[in-house]
Amino acid sequence: MSSPTPSRLSWLDAVRGPAALAVVLHHAGWTYFPGPWAEVDRRIDVGTWGVFVFFLVSGYIIPASLERHGDVRAFWVGRGLRLLPLLLVAIALALLLAYGGAYELHQGLTTKPLFLVALGNGTMLQELLGVPAVIGVMWTLSYEMAFYLITVALFSTGHAHRSAPVAAALALLAVPLGLVLPGAVIGGWLALLGLPVLAAIAVTMWGTGRVRTAAAVAGGALALALVALGSRIGAWQGLIILAVMFAGTAVHRAERGQIRWRTAAAALTVVLGCALFAKDDPGWAPAIVAAGACFAAFFALRHLSYPRWLTHLGVISYSTYLLHPLLLRLPSAWSYVLVLLPLAYVTQRFVELPAQRLAKRLAWARSGGRAVRGEEGARP
Repeated sequence: MSSPTPSRLSWLDAVRGPAALAVVLHHAGWTYFPGPWAEVDRRIDVGTWGVFVFFLVSGYIIPASLERHGDVRAFWVGRGLRLLPLLLVAIALALLLAYGGAYELHQGLTTKPLFLVALGNGTMLQELLGVPAVIGVMWTLSYEMAFYLITVALFSTGHAHRSAPVAAALALLAVPLGLVLPGAVIGGWLALLGLPVLAAIAVTMWGTGRVRTAAAVAGGALALALVALGSRIGAWQGLIILAVMFAGTAVHRAERGQIRWRTAAAALTVVLGCALFAKDDPGWAPAIVAAGACFAAFFALRHLSYPRWLTHLGVISYSTYLLHPLLLRLPSAWSYVLVLLPLAYVTQRFVELPAQRLAKRLAWARSGGRAVRGEEGARP
């Protein structure tokens, strides 16, 4: 069955843009008009809506990219070049602003050993290793990394097609584990668990045969354990996030005819049912339902042509998402927006895009000069 063409993927950019702006609105609302925003937030958590849309989109597109290329090394190189260059620039900017008194770092960053802080933030697993993030919104990247590790493990062992039962199993597992583990139990020097994760990725990239497969399985098992034991938000929410991403994968598989639609629908129903009660917050459940409905609506309309301005908001959504917390000390909401979007355009153009082009050149060289098509990924 043919792979989706770039035009058919424009709906992903069209949905990513509003999702990124929803997270921006959530934080700007609490900063610039906290009173009115509190009334909105207790009805629907707009930020949660945005990030869960991202998780569904990641689940839909990331495994498809891995399986089409069939190259785990190219996958990890592509993911690294997609996420790390901008992340390192954003971290450097955060440290610079903090030095100038224009940004407040988490107090825990100064009490943790520098090596652990670098390890946690550099691997993007800080949320699961008990290490404070340099930029608060980086927490979603930890779950993205866990999803990648588990996806690679399933792919390497020939079980990638089992995304629907994996989604349902994770959601059902989330409930009892969430009751037993309402908060993280990983902390202190246990953050060194980031080292075996890095080792597993390295062996998966450069190893061969059974050694590569064993490393992929070890990486996936470590990721699952870190989410269950290390999630700052608790095992219930952490495992639900993984389940939601695999539910997005199930939608992709149903679309490609790899599983039945009723199988994907059953997985989605189980995940949604378990997710609704994962957090005791009146704005949580409406946000989860709205995220699922939004993803479903854009998926149903995926063959439409979307306005260029809307898809471009999706193109710059990762920059928008990662940089927006650094600007919340600007004097007004208007100045905030007028600085944020141009800055996101600049960083996408001069940081993200060159790294993406490098990833494509490396993939082209590795393929022996054959044409390589790939998505930019689903991160905001």
